[in-house]
Amino acid sequence: MFFWLKKFLGFWLMPLPFCLLLLFVGALLLLRSKRRARLGRGLMIAGTVLLMLFSNKIVSVWLVHPLEARYPAIPELRPGAPVPPPLAACRFVLVLGAGNGHSEGLSATNQLSSSALARVTEAVRLLRVLPDARLIVSGPAEGKHPAHATMLARAAESLGVPPERIAYIDQARDTEDESLAIGRMVGSAPFALVTSAWHMPRSVALFRHAGLAPLPCPADYSSHAGDDFNWTDLFWDIGSLERSTWAVRERLGYLWISLRGKT
Repeated sequence: MFFWLKKFLGFWLMPLPFCLLLLFVGALLLLRSKRRARLGRGLMIAGTVLLMLFSNKIVSVWLVHPLEARYPAIPELRPGAPVPPPLAACRFVLVLGAGNGHSEGLSATNQLSSSALARVTEAVRLLRVLPDARLIVSGPAEGKHPAHATMLARAAESLGVPPERIAYIDQARDTEDESLAIGRMVGSAPFALVTSAWHMPRSVALFRHAGLAPLPCPADYSSHAGDDFNWTDLFWDIGSLERSTWAVRERLGYLWISLRGKT
């Protein structure tokens, strides 16, 4: 019950639902109450302005970049070059789930969300320089469909990872559950933690609070410090709204675990 309450409240605090709620309540007050018409106009203006800000590339990058810059990415691993010692010590590579679709006849890589595909691709890249490491994939099932962990495993196999190198976590519903499940699986052994760069700060906090030793290996970057400015950055698009949503969700999630003493 608590899990679904958290999901429900979290949904309405996301940029698009929150802005639409402001617009709806504002319009309702404006149409039905002359005494509260001023408040209604204020809510509608606030909803519009916030939606425009969240949908702007400059604002969305400003929101998400501090999260993505918290931990450095694993650099290019050229053939024959030494593997960084912290990575070489890892005997497991954990990929956190990020969702997939369900279309009969499509390969697993074509059913994964863009974030899930970026994460599993990074994990496979790391496994190629860690011949003794095992891949751990995580993600629960939706209804009667295969678990997300299964889809990640299928994608990894299609990218060359042998099935015997793959272990599954298919019951954990969120990152906190995943931290407990991986603890039972690897104990105190160091492992490479692969997730989206914007999701990494909260993930690392939860895993370290559980007494684990994750090596942050961020993937799926949505902002790039070296990009040149383009005049279109001044306007609005769906990608920027999505980027802002990630930033807001992660900050709210981090605040929630901080209030519970799990950072």
